[in-house]
Amino acid sequence: MSEPILSIRDLKVQFATGSGLVTAVDGVDLSVSPGETLGVVGESGSGKTVTALSVMRLLAKPQGRIASGQILFEGRDIARLDESEMHKIRGDSISMIFQEPMTSLNPVYTIGDQIVEAIRAHRDVPKAKAMEVALESLVQVGIPDPERRLRSYPHEMSGGMRQRAMIAMAISCKPKLLIADEPTTALDVTIQAQILRLLRDLREQMGMSLMLITHDLGVVAEVADKVVVMYGGRIAESASTLELYANPLHPYTRGLLASRPRIDEETRTLYSIPGTVPTIIGDVPGCRFANRCDRVCAKCQSQTPALREAAQGHFVACWA
Repeated sequence: MSEPILSIRDLKVQFATGSGLVTAVDGVDLSVSPGETLGVVGESGSGKTVTALSVMRLLAKPQGRIASGQILFEGRDIARLDESEMHKIRGDSISMIFQEPMTSLNPVYTIGDQIVEAIRAHRDVPKAKAMEVALESLVQVGIPDPERRLRSYPHEMSGGMRQRAMIAMAISCKPKLLIADEPTTALDVTIQAQILRLLRDLREQMGMSLMLITHDLGVVAEVADKVVVMYGGRIAESASTLELYANPLHPYTRGLLASRPRIDEETRTLYSIPGTVPTIIGDVPGCRFANRCDRVCAKCQSQTPALREAAQGHFVACWA
């Protein structure tokens, strides 16, 4: 087995708020191997996006901070790098696609100018050469008439094309790790499938690793090799995609799988997990899922379950 390209160890991320110190990520351990796709799944507020932003070192300052833990990229702890060193990595070796391209793209600059800016921030090349690379990137992500689209502004493109343009910008420096945060949000089903297929093809063509952040287990099934299920800032379950779907162990994972619509059960009432993800202020003992769980016991309320290996490569944090 090759060494992971990304290894997160006991990561804790906190935010200062008027109500107290919120722990958004609490003791997370995960890894991504070279060429692998890791799916990180959970509801809004589960900590998955904060984990990704921590890798990019893009937490809101001064409220957010990495309180403890390591983020090892190719063996180097990037959580401890100063901003100038992190700038060399961010957008180059590690790139990120954000949820909503319309808010990530600058509305007053053309797509070509924005991709060129990203390239020249990391490559000492003239603008003409950077524009050639930008054109190649648009071709690579399948944007039709790419020469014209280089001169287009974001509002002149459809949602699907804007997302492709964001992907083109992210891969323009040929990253080793691409983080995609809800890349199919607000896109119709047909375009979602195209974007997922594109990400899978790019990973194979470029030999890069992919960390896919999503709330949709159907998206994970399409592209991920391994899945981490997060809840309340912690990892509830971790396994290969096939193993997780065949044998979900955590009540939360089972609830997520049960809530998916099925084409062969058109009359079935959709299942929903009662309650919402808690906001963790201070030190809260016990299982974060206890107040929503149908298998809760007294131990769940008072003792925090550790992530244990229930089967080979299959980890779960549950007392049941």
